[in-house]
Amino acid sequence: MDFSAANVELWKPIIQIGIIAALMIFSNVLLRKIPFIRKSLMPLSVLAGFILLILRSTGILDIDTVFLEDLTYHALALGFIAMALRVPDKSADSGALVGARSGALIVSTYLVQGIVGLIISLGLAYTVMPNLFKASGLLLPMAYGQGPGQANNVGLTYENLSKALGSEELFFSGRTFGLSLSAMGYLCACVVGVIFLNIYNKRGSIRRQKDKSELSGSVTLDTFQHQGEIPISESIDKLSIQFALVAVIYLVTYLITWGISALLEKFAPGLAATVSTLLWGFNFIIGSLVATGCRSLFVGLRSVKLMTRQYQNNYLLSRISGLAFDLMIIAGIASINIEDLTGLWIPFIIMAITGGVVTFLYLKFMCKKLYPNYENEGFFSMYGMLTGTISSGILLLREIDPEFDTPAANNLLTGSSFGILFGAPMLLLISLAAQSDLMCILTVGILAVYLAALLLFILARKKKK
Repeated sequence: MDFSAANVELWKPIIQIGIIAALMIFSNVLLRKIPFIRKSLMPLSVLAGFILLILRSTGILDIDTVFLEDLTYHALALGFIAMALRVPDKSADSGALVGARSGALIVSTYLVQGIVGLIISLGLAYTVMPNLFKASGLLLPMAYGQGPGQANNVGLTYENLSKALGSEELFFSGRTFGLSLSAMGYLCACVVGVIFLNIYNKRGSIRRQKDKSELSGSVTLDTFQHQGEIPISESIDKLSIQFALVAVIYLVTYLITWGISALLEKFAPGLAATVSTLLWGFNFIIGSLVATGCRSLFVGLRSVKLMTRQYQNNYLLSRISGLAFDLMIIAGIASINIEDLTGLWIPFIIMAITGGVVTFLYLKFMCKKLYPNYENEGFFSMYGMLTGTISSGILLLREIDPEFDTPAANNLLTGSSFGILFGAPMLLLISLAAQSDLMCILTVGILAVYLAALLLFILARKKKK
């Protein structure tokens, strides 16, 4: 085997990981030495991500965007699996009710974004932009609420639908429009989210953990060795056991997802085209469910004395999830690519700005109602996810809850699971809105009615409690 630099496949991933690591260290130096950056509350991973984005976009660094997207995809799943494996605090506010309410909140935000987006696209189409594809407003919740994957898929679907309908409203740039909106949503989550973290911090409304005695980081033996855990002085390193658990569960996640997709392709090929994409796109949810099942299995085995030790260590699992989320955030920001939007700049700018503002105000109000004991953690995590992706929600949350002591991170996960169920009707409305002008207007009304129903469910449940 050739171990020299001529073997590009051997060295390319190592070089790119090395570049990301070097930028993490460089960003840490900037945060430590430059007062302006330090006071801005800019997370290290965000700073490193934007530096890499600038270097990549200007051609100074040649880094593969496909590699960055792959890294973001896998790191997200690994981070959540590590988090789901942690032994939960019995006093934590979690459960099916919280998950259902969080899922309803997520989908209700999609509906708000969809209504706003359709009002904008319909308003422009009937005034200054008569050739604008009227259903294009539904790309706002796809881009902001569900991320680049769904924005790409729905944008491409609208391109094909506009051609099939043979109307004058040809939407040749549907995919570009959706991906660009998704990129702006991610920037909104990171930039606007960090700005408001700074404002809230100055007001004293929130306080980052590291601002409390600067988190000395002192770690004792008790941190690594809780009662009943495997000892540190084992033949295999304790961190290796944690990593092995995470890696095996991710392998099982892959096999489960592949098995379901294969069965669907064999017995329901029509359904497989849609469902398989969702399964692979939400593999972090499947991985977390598998991890939760394994955690429960370990508890059961210990209760019947078939397992005598606890193999998970919360501290080390938190370090694994922290590393995964840092890599995910850097790679996610660096892979942003705003493409050509000729002829669509007006709806793009209006939707991007209005979507960010409306989402902020709506979630600020709702999170105060739903999460009274951790309002700020709930708000920033949800705002980050519902303008960008779940990774940007974690990004903002880690600034004020780095150890995920509140249930906010778990709400993102369980809420996303329930959100798949609550959000299913929106898949039908996507194609319905594109059929005709009347159907597009009717879709606005349907979204409003469904929003009212979800709000009744959320607020009535909370009031009853």
